[in-house]
Amino acid sequence: MLKQVILIRQDLKLPIGKACAQAAHASVETVLKSEKNVIQKWRSEGMTKVALKVADEKELLFYLQQAKDANLTTALITDAGRTVIAPGTRTCLGIGPDEEKKIDAITGKLKLL
Repeated sequence: MLKQVILIRQDLKLPIGKACAQAAHASVETVLKSEKNVIQKWRSEGMTKVALKVADEKELLFYLQQAKDANLTTALITDAGRTVIAPGTRTCLGIGPDEEKKIDAITGKLKLL
């Protein structure tokens, strides 16, 4: 089974709409970077996505490196700064879609958003 996770920084205290938009960016970016056959399989399985909490930028970057080391598709989202946060703020990270067990090995202890 394939899934995608989106890690969202909690220290930014993003308004819900902003957090949703950033998560959508992360989801789309990772899919655009994924192999076509992986996307097709993920779609046929229902496109599982899970939003998870990370404390801050340091933790976000830790999980980015873990995912890269595991050869998972990633997308680190940096805000343009047009609304509520400063330009260049790293807000969230998309990982996958990929095998659930590979992603869970890295992010399985994180709490749901």
